Amino acid sequence: MKQSLFYTLFFALLLTGCRKDNEKIDNQSQGTSSGTSTDEKKSDSVATKTEIKESAPPAMQENGFYNAFAIPKDKKLRDSLYSIFSKKYTERERYAILALNRLDSKSKWNSDTLVVPAKIDTTLMAYSPFPMQLDVLSEVKKFVVFSYPIQAYGVYSNGTLVKWGPTSMGKKTAQTTRGLMFANWKKKLAISTVKSEWKLPYNFNIHNTHGIGWHQYDLPGYPASHSCLRLLMKDAIWLYSYADTWILNPGGATTKANGTPVIVFGDYPWGKRKPWRNLLNDPNANNISVEEMTNLIKPHVEKMVKEQTNREKVSDSIKAAKAMEVTAHIAEPEASN
Repeated sequence: MKQSLFYTLFFALLLTGCRKDNEKIDNQSQGTSSGTSTDEKKSDSVATKTEIKESAPPAMQENGFYNAFAIPKDKKLRDSLYSIFSKKYTERERYAILALNRLDSKSKWNSDTLVVPAKIDTTLMAYSPFPMQLDVLSEVKKFVVFSYPIQAYGVYSNGTLVKWGPTSMGKKTAQTTRGLMFANWKKKLAISTVKSEWKLPYNFNIHNTHGIGWHQYDLPGYPASHSCLRLLMKDAIWLYSYADTWILNPGGATTKANGTPVIVFGDYPWGKRKPWRNLLNDPNANNISVEEMTNLIKPHVEKMVKEQTNREKVSDSIKAAKAMEVTAHIAEPEASN
């Protein structure tokens, strides 16, 4: 009875406070930053003398598509809410909710509001901001795209979307290079060149000169990296196995064939409302159209197909050479007999 009374009073206080906040926010611009952490204020907002903070919505506001789950600042209340959150949703559902908010479990409360789907699809495919099919990529066997505006990546195989997920890309002062790149080398555990204590699991380099790659690291809910592309552990492992590496010439000084093509595009709305928050007002707010994606990719298709064909030829020739070596090795003892 005491526990039930606590929860009743807790939600009553939340709803009362949030109604007042909502009256205020109606007169404010929606393009405001959400004060979530010290780091975010430094790297994910524009400092102004009259900075307006986004008010937290009610504890659970129903709108039919996405709901707003408010997170109190008080640690005790937050811990109590986490207990309720854990009971209400399964581990896989919590993982999906955090992913939609560009968060990992370590940073789960690094926000004042979580955007929660009314119906949870733990594969995330039901909420994909990327088109499910892109005919422009029909000849490209493997392709990875990273969107700066919505901090998300997508994976296409012959034009069909096979996976997408959250990312945390370069912060404003160390932004990720845009444009077409190719997957280079990979390492299960790399060490950051910025700080040696930073361990980067399942690192896959895509820009050798700038030292840019995708790998597992904290997802705090905004662009926070030093130009790399941060991923959840499961996504980093999946992409580590999916993408093809480069093939180097003997000696390793030059590239003989490029790996999987990767495009990074767009710009993050620095200092404004987090893009996924807009899903509360419009469930299609983050969607990227087929036309936009086609216009982005089309100028690069010829090069991607050319590099793909070249890699297949080089790979086949290497396999053939190895097969001949094995055959010759087997034949040597027979000849001596």
